[in-house]
Amino acid sequence: FLKFFPLGPARCYRQIKNKPYPKSRYCRGVPDPKIRIYDVGMKKKGVDEFPFCVHLVSWEKENVSSEALEAARIACNKYMAKYAGKDAFHLRVRVHPFHVLRINKMLSCAGADRLQTGMRGAFGKPPGTCARVNIG
Repeated sequence: FLKFFPLGPARCYRQIKNKPYPKSRYCRGVPDPKIRIYDVGMKKKGVDEFPFCVHLVSWEKENVSSEALEAARIACNKYMAKYAGKDAFHLRVRVHPFHVLRINKMLSCAGADRLQTGMRGAFGKPPGTCARVNIG
């Protein structure tokens, strides 16, 4: 289970606490974001050719993980392809996961006090990325 979801539940990373922390020369070893495709559907059609425009917005200022963005893209794409047809929509994910998350892993097994260092060197390792989303 932890192999596929190294971040744990999203409630642990939802709040915007610190400054933006992008990938840089200093912050290395960041895994690639899970979302790769940001445009699906009929990308070459003009805006005037579609009768409706739908926006998926956030009601809170929060972090959205790249896994959640990919899941939302897949769900929206599947729904629109089923009910509107493959050539009747264009879907674009506007936010990009630039913010790097960090976790200071703690052991909870027997004899863990000999293995871990606690809060000494507690900077943490980057398990993934997320997008910072504003209201609306």
